[in-house]
Amino acid sequence: MPRISSSLPHHGLSWPQVYLGVALTTLATLLLELSLTRIFSVVFYYHFAFLAISIALFGLGAGGVFSYVVAARKGTLFSKLGTLAGLNSLLVVAALVIVLTRQRQGELGFLDLTIVYFAAALPFFVAGAVVSLAISETIERVDRVYFFDLIGAAAGCMALIPLLNVIGGPNTVIGAGVLFAASSAIWFNLAGSSRGRALSVFGALVLVGVIVFNLRGALIDVRFAKGQKIGSETFSQWNSFSRIGLAPERDGSGMMSVVIDADASTGIANFNFDQPLTEQQIKDLRYQGPGFPYLVKPGAKALIIGPGGGWDVARALASGSKDITGVEINNIIAETIMRQRFPELSQRLYFRPEVRIVVEDGRSFVRRSEEKYQVLQMTLVDTWASTAAGAFALSENNLYTVEAFHDYLTHLTDDGMMAFTRWGFDPPRESLRLLSLARAALEQLGEREPGRHVMVVREGGEKELQAWGARDTVLVSRKPFQPADLARARAGLARGGMYAVYLPDQPGKNHFADYLQSASPHKYERDYQFDISPVTDNQPFFFYSVQPRDLWSYVQAASADTADYKINLAVPRLFGLMAVSVVATLVILALPPVVLGSKLPRERGVLKFLAYFVCIGAGYILIQVALIQKFVLFLGHPTYALTVIVFSMLISSGLGSYYSRRVLQGDDRRLAAALGLVFVLVVALALAASPISAAGVGWPRAVKFLVTILLVAPAGFAMGMPFPTGLYRLENWHKPSVRWAWSLNAASSVLGSAGAIFLAIYIGLQNTLLVGGALYLVALASVLATQSQRANAEPLLAGKL
Repeated sequence: MPRISSSLPHHGLSWPQVYLGVALTTLATLLLELSLTRIFSVVFYYHFAFLAISIALFGLGAGGVFSYVVAARKGTLFSKLGTLAGLNSLLVVAALVIVLTRQRQGELGFLDLTIVYFAAALPFFVAGAVVSLAISETIERVDRVYFFDLIGAAAGCMALIPLLNVIGGPNTVIGAGVLFAASSAIWFNLAGSSRGRALSVFGALVLVGVIVFNLRGALIDVRFAKGQKIGSETFSQWNSFSRIGLAPERDGSGMMSVVIDADASTGIANFNFDQPLTEQQIKDLRYQGPGFPYLVKPGAKALIIGPGGGWDVARALASGSKDITGVEINNIIAETIMRQRFPELSQRLYFRPEVRIVVEDGRSFVRRSEEKYQVLQMTLVDTWASTAAGAFALSENNLYTVEAFHDYLTHLTDDGMMAFTRWGFDPPRESLRLLSLARAALEQLGEREPGRHVMVVREGGEKELQAWGARDTVLVSRKPFQPADLARARAGLARGGMYAVYLPDQPGKNHFADYLQSASPHKYERDYQFDISPVTDNQPFFFYSVQPRDLWSYVQAASADTADYKINLAVPRLFGLMAVSVVATLVILALPPVVLGSKLPRERGVLKFLAYFVCIGAGYILIQVALIQKFVLFLGHPTYALTVIVFSMLISSGLGSYYSRRVLQGDDRRLAAALGLVFVLVVALALAASPISAAGVGWPRAVKFLVTILLVAPAGFAMGMPFPTGLYRLENWHKPSVRWAWSLNAASSVLGSAGAIFLAIYIGLQNTLLVGGALYLVALASVLATQSQRANAEPLLAGKL
């Protein structure tokens, strides 16, 4: 990077303080970026988490260009850095308040989304200017400065999870403000300004006080989420992947409910199993849809994934089950609420001798378990929250894929069954897609008559079907259902408030029967009104049921009063995010000509080489976002995937950048080889990720983290070389174009972060990785195409580097 100001005297400079100032800045920046993903998941929806990445890239890129303006103004460098960092500590808090208060009653409109985007981008904008100024003015020690830049950013990744667990999402964001204020004190100390240093320390202490007060009084906290005001809560707590609240049920029953990310809820079962149950209690537990599997298989050995407040556990107990395992991913629900703080709300349900509760990801538990079960049950798991992360249609959901169903079926006894309760509509979406998953998984196990393995029952009538949904319970057996199973099912249906939609010996005339009896299921799926095709771990978007051909008509016709609209509204909202990203990209591209007066270069070959920066910017972010989604299953949660992948790529790419001059030596042939190596390593990573994830899903978490880092590091190292080498190449060829290189790289990264989600939905995560790798080949072509022009313009480039 070229120096943008030369007013800094370096004799007598305290380099350790420079290193610390840079490290604190990047630590705060990464901590802010990653904690905003959690805030966005709660206040908006899970897929908005990727918006935080786009926001950070936009702000940092724009700030890098703006640093030229700051450098041109009067004043010493360190005074400018101190002022910017101190201002940023306040901007962090202001941005947090805007994010927490912008979504009130109703849907988040484009204007609101734009305001949130640019308000949240301001701290990154200032941080980008600070880092750019610091690095450009210490170019003679750029290797060490950049090293501490990486150390700080890596520390931000490592600090995220413990801080979220201990002080929660909003306070972690404020903590980033504390770090910016601390860096301001260091910059002012280097400038010799005792007043500035004192004000910065005072500001940091004030923000620490805000955090302490906030822990007790919730001054700055989530009040509105998903367009609704959060109700009265008797308890709330954050961890690294969710916000959990405890509030009364809205039906006035007096029972308590656990609320996940201010939206999804699970009631707390309150039954005394040491006394005979009343007739009403028996009806509530046994003769509703989720109790249906225990009517067919009373006293079954049960595995319940996502037991939450214990209703399915209570249903199994009411049927006489003596061996019940519940696998709950959220320790706040399973431990803090159900065992430690509020066990009496469930009459100590999770302490009963028949019940064993495991805190773990459900899919990981199944894969590592050596036991087999008669009932494997999931009731409305991930309806409004992906593993308690607030996900909707565009969230990756690894509990509902063909591979997952294969895992479940192989952990059933021969007389065992899976039981899923989902929202039912007419025509069916989620519940029918369950059958497509079951059909594909059963075929893998050699079962060719899926219709004999399925039962579907429903609670609710026409009114519920057309509004928020009835409740469909789908049973899928390991072996065909026997006559005794069907007899018990009919006996239970005769007493309960359910009715049969599909039974093997009485299929009826409906979509379920048509699909199971179809000679060409693929054609049926293709022609069906909604997308019910079986999803895989490579495209794990179970809840996305809008056919691409019907997207616009769906947005026009869907009623906001239906749950179906709430689920699939994620799709047009992502289009909104893409539109905002386009606006942000245009802003970045406008900065060089508007702010700096730089026009697009006309020198031969330079414009063609600027495409190089577009390719590596978009390619890098496509690979990063795809890897984050790809490793969710392996690492057990989106937050872990985000943190570990970003950490791995940050460290490895930084090392690649650090050694790029030594390895590539300014040689275009070596640069071309490095770009080709990126493609090869990304292809290898794309091919190896799924088998390794499948083999290691049951490994300890620490081992998974280490394996992920080792897998990602080689590609990350190679991906760290092209950007600094390209900048050196361009600086010595046509220095004014460096500003455009920064802007184009940042702009393509912003678009790539949103585009990665689209590609993942329509072509899969593996192919998204391959597209990202292929862009490095396009960058390689740009290098080769401009080799002669660059050589003619600067024949001594290699010697200068």
